Amino acid sequence: MASLWRAVIGGQSNNSDDYGGVEFWSNPERTGWLTKQGEYIKTWRRRWFVLKQGKLFWFKDSDVTRVSRPRGVVPVASCLTAKGAEDVLNKQNAFELSTRDETMYFIADSEKEKEDWINSIGRSIVQNSRSVTDSEIVDYDNKH
Repeated sequence: MASLWRAVIGGQSNNSDDYGGVEFWSNPERTGWLTKQGEYIKTWRRRWFVLKQGKLFWFKDSDVTRVSRPRGVVPVASCLTAKGAEDVLNKQNAFELSTRDETMYFIADSEKEKEDWINSIGRSIVQNSRSVTDSEIVDYDNKH
């Protein structure tokens, strides 16, 4: 899991380019509080999450503005699944995001919030991986 977190938060500066030009403070697809497990110290911390344009950002508080800097960001297109994880963590309203190599765990405040986040992230995975697939197909077509 360390490599995903390093890829996600490594080398951040004050340039908006770090976030792929995503204006996370303006009209996000979904926002809300989730509890997530720390990377190195495995404590659970409550963070404000913002989902927008294929990226899941998190912040220490919910007062997100143009000058806010995310504590981290996950490129949702790299995720393969978003699904419930109560049985894995033995905690209510838990869900996971998985890539080929790693899994991140979250806890929502309610069953409905958990389902809403899973659905929103799932939609974002499909929308953002489809555009990657389309560009790969174009590349393969150009090589022949």
